[in-house]
Amino acid sequence: MYDPLRAKAKVVFLSTVVCLLGLGIASGLGWTRKSHAMPTVLESPQVLPEAVQPALDLSAAFTNLADAVTPSVVRIESRRQGSSADNGQQVPEAFRRFFDVPEGEPRPRINGGSGFLVSADGYILTNNHVVEGADEVTVYFADRRYFTAEIVGADPFTDVAVIKIETTEELPHMSIGDSDEIRVGEWILAIGNPGFGNSAQLDFTVTAGIISARGRNVSLLQNDLRNDPRFGQSLSGYAIENFIQTDAVINPGNSGGPMVNLQGQVVGINSAIASTTGSYQGYGFAIPSNLARRIMEDLVEYGMVRRPRIGVSITDVEPEDAEVYGLPSVSGVLVQGVQEDGPSRGLLEMEDVIVAIDGEPVGYVAELQAKIAEHRPGDQVEVTIYRDGRPSDISVELGEAPLNNAAPIVSERTALSDERLGINVEPLDTELAEEIGYEEPGGVVLREVAPGSPAARRSVAAFAGQKLIRINDDEIDSPEDVRQALDRVEEGQIVSLHFQNPAGIERVVNVRMP
Repeated sequence: MYDPLRAKAKVVFLSTVVCLLGLGIASGLGWTRKSHAMPTVLESPQVLPEAVQPALDLSAAFTNLADAVTPSVVRIESRRQGSSADNGQQVPEAFRRFFDVPEGEPRPRINGGSGFLVSADGYILTNNHVVEGADEVTVYFADRRYFTAEIVGADPFTDVAVIKIETTEELPHMSIGDSDEIRVGEWILAIGNPGFGNSAQLDFTVTAGIISARGRNVSLLQNDLRNDPRFGQSLSGYAIENFIQTDAVINPGNSGGPMVNLQGQVVGINSAIASTTGSYQGYGFAIPSNLARRIMEDLVEYGMVRRPRIGVSITDVEPEDAEVYGLPSVSGVLVQGVQEDGPSRGLLEMEDVIVAIDGEPVGYVAELQAKIAEHRPGDQVEVTIYRDGRPSDISVELGEAPLNNAAPIVSERTALSDERLGINVEPLDTELAEEIGYEEPGGVVLREVAPGSPAARRSVAAFAGQKLIRINDDEIDSPEDVRQALDRVEEGQIVSLHFQNPAGIERVVNVRMP
């Protein structure tokens, strides 16, 4: 019999249960927590543009500069054969002990740096230390294209090098300014392209700063040359260190990149830092553009630098010297001796003080060396000196330094095809097959990938320990098959590497033969 009171009580009970269940679910989902009103986000400027217009104009200048010059900046990787002590192996930890390089086997070494195009037909300025001793140099552009470059010439005495790429297109390139016109306190940008290997996270780094000082001689090149058995103490004195100092951040990967003024002209080549840690600590140095341009012209024309010399031993003038020799200021270069076979013999004397070259003041040794280096052997220069307390001008025909008799040597080692690609394989024997999970021996497995090689840039190292079963259309059963297949690939062609893991899954990687 239908009981309305009982039915009503049942509805109330079920409603209560549903309500409590709903509250429980809502609480679990956070629906019953205290809500907050969405904050109003302020988007309007808090400072009127006209109040900070000079700063906004400078910021706009920096962005315009960066847009204009970064297409001409390139990343450079140089590869040379190293020693067995060099360790840059890119092998997964699981396969490490199976793919160690045998004792005594040389390993490639990779240097990275920056450079910038100075002509539409592919000439690039960079540092000598970026490409020195390289067997292979690769240049990377922002659009991910890359080219093999030829080393036109390199000069360790100024740390300047010229390389060139071949292409039929007209390339973006930079304007070279007059480094003699820069002033301490002037704004500059230091630009580099230090992304390395497969990583491009650091490509096109732009930093801003001012010219902190000119004519810095920090003995970096002299120390390197003195410790190099090819040069030693006798030739280290020919190093030219007339660096521009800046507080713009310069780190190792930026070496060879341009330092530009606010007109977008190159006034220096980023070259070095003074640091106790190896990282930037506020002291960056650049090679003046006038010196770099002069060195570039000789390297392009002769493949070496025809080094001029004036033929004197010199030191910086100190306050005591200025008083003794009647100088108007503590500035100039004191002649300590004249070389018997030098171009200044009979013209300059010991205790002469050189204060200008061609009417341009020189205040210290590095500045005099840089001004002489901007000339060529055989040029006539007007040397202003103080002698017996009076100024006079003497014309000197510059000679040629003896170190020019030895041209820089560029390595021309011939690399095998698998070395050029950057891969190393070994036979899959019974023991190795059991260790890494293959059911049957036979064929070859990828042993290692050379750091910085074309294969490394395509992440082929991820396949270490896997079978290389095919190269293009060639089946691979032995290391000799690998070499023969790669020998048939022409420079610039694509190599298709087919791998198979222990589970039978195949993958392919396409790599361009350098």
